Amino acid sequence: MTLTNRKQIPILVVGSGISGLTAAITLARQGVEVTILHRSPDPADCNTARAQGGIVYRSPEDSPDLLVEDIMKAGAGISHRPAVEYMARRGPALVEQLLIRDLGIEFATAEDQTLEAISEGAHSVGRIIHVADATGMHIHQALLAEARRQPLIQFLADFTAIDLLTSRHHSQDYEARYNLDNECLGIYALHNPTNEVFTLFADFTILATGGASHLYLYATNTEGSIGSGWSMASRAGAYLANLEYIQFHPTALYHPGAERFLISEALRGAGARLKNIKGEYFMEKYEPELKDLAPRDVVARAITEEMTEHHQECVFLDLAGCYSGRVPIPERFPTIYRECQQYGIDIARDPIPVVPAAHFCCGGVMVDLTGETTLQRLYAAGEVSCTGVHGANRLASTSLLEGLAWGFSAGETIAARLARGQRASRRLLDSIPDWKPSGTEANEDPALIVQDWNTIRSTMWNYVGIVRTRERLERAQAEMADLGRRLSQFYHRARLTRRIVELFQGNLAAQLVASAALRSPRSLGCHYLKP
Repeated sequence: MTLTNRKQIPILVVGSGISGLTAAITLARQGVEVTILHRSPDPADCNTARAQGGIVYRSPEDSPDLLVEDIMKAGAGISHRPAVEYMARRGPALVEQLLIRDLGIEFATAEDQTLEAISEGAHSVGRIIHVADATGMHIHQALLAEARRQPLIQFLADFTAIDLLTSRHHSQDYEARYNLDNECLGIYALHNPTNEVFTLFADFTILATGGASHLYLYATNTEGSIGSGWSMASRAGAYLANLEYIQFHPTALYHPGAERFLISEALRGAGARLKNIKGEYFMEKYEPELKDLAPRDVVARAITEEMTEHHQECVFLDLAGCYSGRVPIPERFPTIYRECQQYGIDIARDPIPVVPAAHFCCGGVMVDLTGETTLQRLYAAGEVSCTGVHGANRLASTSLLEGLAWGFSAGETIAARLARGQRASRRLLDSIPDWKPSGTEANEDPALIVQDWNTIRSTMWNYVGIVRTRERLERAQAEMADLGRRLSQFYHRARLTRRIVELFQGNLAAQLVASAALRSPRSLGCHYLKP
């Protein structure tokens, strides 16, 4: 693709995970040109590729109504029922058509050669299909290969999205500013290797930037999960919702030399149980009925309580002593087996030291069933969005299904709108200027940037974490706002680089989460307020 500093493209997808790729493929198959912009040189650097457990499908004992009720229950009753019903009815059919039939992904099978449908926390029946313990990686590889086969899909690698272009904020045509409809017309994007800023216009823009878990000290996601999509959408005037509901995965590998590698909930689905430093299985004390298969927020708080009570740095997940599967552990969980082996842990023999880590954001940029936001011509899909499906707490293995369903819906809807001639106004596009740098100082100090990120992540972990109080939230909001004021001054003096842009966006996202939590007086789901 020949790229000039100022370019118009029909569809711009920001992000290369399941939702972005699904939207792009859906559009390209209907004859629409799509450009996928992603932040790193490798489009596989995304959260989809890290997803282990599986994707919700169906089984003989399952039904859409039963799935709806499980999602509503896990979401603490505040999930948006129309969205839940849409996903429960449309999602499994998309899994079958796109992933199984079109892309030929070979999900695990049972002894009778039917798809193996397993259960995880808070599921009433087995309905999750998987490829060993690397489901997301296999889905992403298949989608990426299909996207690369499509001649109408182009990739822009190693770009950082700076800001969404809007008619109200960026247009120099004053008539446009009197229009009640604020339109998204593309983005300003920074080319990371050269620090050159490009003006990329689009008839429709799809945000698929992922979540914000790396605003926390311990997280299971990629480093790019800093809420950049939230930050841009908020600055552009889109409505965001449910940002206080940050889900902490109960079990991430605890080892001094390891990053917080995810230990899938599928292990507990296969019989693994949590025990404390004394060797006591403890989940029955906190959730007598579901025990180790309780919803993630319940399990994460239980682990935190046990760590506090026994003054321990972790708890232990006993797979070897409780495994109920027919496939040997190293074959059933090869990715986790290999990762733990690097640190001297044999999961077929040893209990796994685990701690909670920030994992998934239940809220985000508000969208309808088509993925459209409150900002005209802007769509969002995947973790960056708030469909309302997850409510106050996500049901296990629904994230990939949500990304697939809303990526497809956004693609279908936009293709139909383009077919009706709903393109952006040429006059409006011409009225938007190229990026004008406000700062010229080359003063990116790595030590200062590292320290500011440490401040953000420590503050969010300690004050807006698994257990919250009003006093902690007030302090978090004040400290993030103070840092934001200093960063804003610095941002307008400095010559832009990827690290500076991401620091600015991450701080704003942290402010949004802390403020949402402070405004939410009721303890519910992932937003747990200590009495």
